[in-house]
Amino acid sequence: MRVLAFGAALALVPALVLSAGTPRSRKHAGGPVKTAGEAKAIAERETGGRAITARRIPLNGASGGWEVDLRMPGEERGWRCIIDSDTHMVHSKARIDQPGAKGKGDGPVRMVKGSR
Repeated sequence: MRVLAFGAALALVPALVLSAGTPRSRKHAGGPVKTAGEAKAIAERETGGRAITARRIPLNGASGGWEVDLRMPGEERGWRCIIDSDTHMVHSKARIDQPGAKGKGDGPVRMVKGSR
């Protein structure tokens, strides 16, 4: 009888070890992403950049999603991430010009001399 109980205990050990090793960081709080701060944090964690703006957008379902523009220090281009509100994950990423940077047309004003 002892051998049978010992064998049953050994059979349960792998299941306990596997359940204990499940990372809790993969799980998210219940419900959709509700604030811009949550969406920015998800995008920053995914890209390593600094979130500049976040706005709500319609996306495949009732909860929609968030469009987050990120500035990447030390790089030429930033990221635009689409965050799915339901899954709390990045739906897509696209490279964009650095948000908040001056564009090519924003230089100093030039005076053009010529006819009136």
